Amino acid sequence: MNHEGWMARAIKLARRGLYTTDPNPRVGCVLVREDRLVAEGWHRKAGEPHAERVALANAGEQARGATAYVTLEPCCHHGRTPPCSDALIAAGVERVVVAMLDPNPLVAGQGIAQLREAGIEVITGVLESSAAALNPGFIKRMSQNMPYVRCKLAMSLDGRTAMADGESKWISSDASRRDVHRLRARSSAILTGSGTVLADNPSMTVRLPTDALYGVERDEDMRQPLRVVLDTHLALSPDAAILKQPGETLVVTTSDDGALADALMATGATLLRQDHSDEIDLAAVLGHLAETGMNEVLIEAGATLAGAAVSAGLVDELVIYLAPHLMGDAARGLLHLPGIGTMEQRIELMLSDLRLVGPDIRLTYLPRK
Repeated sequence: MNHEGWMARAIKLARRGLYTTDPNPRVGCVLVREDRLVAEGWHRKAGEPHAERVALANAGEQARGATAYVTLEPCCHHGRTPPCSDALIAAGVERVVVAMLDPNPLVAGQGIAQLREAGIEVITGVLESSAAALNPGFIKRMSQNMPYVRCKLAMSLDGRTAMADGESKWISSDASRRDVHRLRARSSAILTGSGTVLADNPSMTVRLPTDALYGVERDEDMRQPLRVVLDTHLALSPDAAILKQPGETLVVTTSDDGALADALMATGATLLRQDHSDEIDLAAVLGHLAETGMNEVLIEAGATLAGAAVSAGLVDELVIYLAPHLMGDAARGLLHLPGIGTMEQRIELMLSDLRLVGPDIRLTYLPRK
C-alpha cells in the first residue's frame, strides 16, 4: 500500500487546523480500503471531535476492514472527548498507520498498545518528521513543559531595525506584514515589552480575513492569541491600544502599586505579579504560559527583550524579514546581546528556511544547541 501517499494526505488535512485547534494538536485522518479513499477528517477545534472520529463518522460501515492513516497516535484517555482508540476498535478497522507517537504523558504509546491488544495491526513512523513539524508547540509543551518560542524581527540589509530616534514604520513590506499576521494566527500568545507598547502603541492582533489564511471563506470568528506584555514597573497606560482589542491581555509585572494595577485590570486585563525585584523572569513567564495550555509563543519586541530571550536560550526559532534598503550606522541594531566579546562567544544559527515575501527575504533560523 502507498503508506507515504495516504499519510501525506492526512498531513495536508491536519494543516486545516493550523489556526484553530489550540491548545490541542493539529491532526488529520484518512480511511482507505483496497487503496481507495473511504473517508477523511481533521480536528477543527478543541472540544470538537478528533480527526479519527470525524473520519469514522463520515465512513459509517465502510470503516470496517479499512486502514486508518493518522498523523498523531490516537488518544486513549477521556478529555473533552472520549478516546479515539476505542472508536477505531469499535469501528472494526483492520490497520492503523501512525506518523508519530503522542508526547502527551496520558497517551505516550498507550493508544498504540491498546490497538494492538485488540488485534489491530499498527505501523508507526510514516512521514514522522513532517507530522512533527505541524505541532512543535504541542510537542515541546508536553515533553518539556515549555512552549515553542518564535522571535519575529524585521531589519534592513545593513541589520538595522529603527532610526536613531526610534522611527521604524515601515521597515518591511506590506507582504511581509501580512505574513506576520499568519505567524500571529498560528500562535497561542504574542509576547512583547512595555517599551514597544509605549513607543509604537501596537494592537498585536490578527487582522487578516479568514479567506486570506485558509484560501477559502470560513464561517467563524478569528481566534485572537493572548497578548502578553512584560511591564516591570506598570508603565502601561490604560488607554493603550493593546488593551482595547478583541481577545485577552496578560500584563506581567514586579510592581506592587495597587492603584496602577487596578487601573489596568479595569480595562479587562489580567495581571501576573512576580516577586523578582526589578527584573521579570522570562523563563518563568513562558513556563506559566505552558501551564495554561499555550503551545506556540511569538515574541514581537525590541532589541533588548528579543536579545535577552535569545541570550537565555529561550528562542526556538528566529524569523527575520530582510528588507532591501540601507538605514545607516546611526540606526538601531537587531538584537541587544551584551557579553559577546569574542568569536567563541557568538551564538551560532542554522538556516532552516529561506523564501521571498514580496520584495523582502524571509529567513528562518534555528539556534544550534
